Amino acid sequence: MDETGGTSAAAVDASPQALVDRLCALMRLVPMGEDRFVGESEDLGWPAVFGGQLLGQSLMAASHTVDADRAAHSMHAYFLLGVQPAPIEYAVERVRDGHSFSGRRVVARQNGRIVFEMNASFQTAAEGVEHQAAMPPPVPGPDGLQSERDQRLALGARLPAYWRTESLLPQAIDYCPVSPMDLLDPQPCAADSALWVRAVARLPDDPALHRALLAYVSDNGLLPAAFRPHGLSLMQPGIRAASLDHAMWFHRDGRLDDWLLHAVDSPVGGNARVLCRGSLFDRRGRLLASTMQEGMLRLQRG
Repeated sequence: MDETGGTSAAAVDASPQALVDRLCALMRLVPMGEDRFVGESEDLGWPAVFGGQLLGQSLMAASHTVDADRAAHSMHAYFLLGVQPAPIEYAVERVRDGHSFSGRRVVARQNGRIVFEMNASFQTAAEGVEHQAAMPPPVPGPDGLQSERDQRLALGARLPAYWRTESLLPQAIDYCPVSPMDLLDPQPCAADSALWVRAVARLPDDPALHRALLAYVSDNGLLPAAFRPHGLSLMQPGIRAASLDHAMWFHRDGRLDDWLLHAVDSPVGGNARVLCRGSLFDRRGRLLASTMQEGMLRLQRG
């Protein structure tokens, strides 16, 4: 643990299973009584913690207050303030417990300030009609694709100095874009993309944990779809981007220790905001979850 209360990636075992175990530990909150929990933070070398951490931890906090037979089926969250890599307090409000559904509200605080809010709904399993959208037209499988981390490593000395941090160290999740853009000289293209994601080692057989980790990974890859039609990259100077809100619907159970495809597009942008949406499929083509996120995107000229 570093002096901020977070955990530095450079200070831990970098073996695949150790990295995955550390990510799982990040989702295991400390109960403080009265539906309050505390979560640690990971330091990925960025100014603020990864938004996916807040999504996953808040969902785990809410999950601890419902019966085990009720699984999360939706969550709607707002990122209110930047969060430092330090402990975060989560307070859960039991909004409703019905015959089949339970509603929960989670408020996250750091240094006494509200930094994040989330509403989630849980449901007992039930029979019903089934249909789904088809998986996108055939895309290359994950084998042989370069991960985002390997893309950054390949830039060598051309990588901006502020990216030469923990983001270059091995991580628990591999993100492999199907059609990667040039990080330093991106060219305008269609506002859609696809990203294969997978934990680098086996995960525990805990459906609630898998949903929390699906929420965690869903925050990576959404906003970059809005960069594509404008030929933008976070590595370019003058780009300011941040997640504003995040919604997610869980349709089926799936495992993040096998490859999943996050197919993303951005249907609109304007007024310094962009909207992005995604679908998470397993390799059999089952639609596991749907995602949507609005983000801020500003260009500082000169």
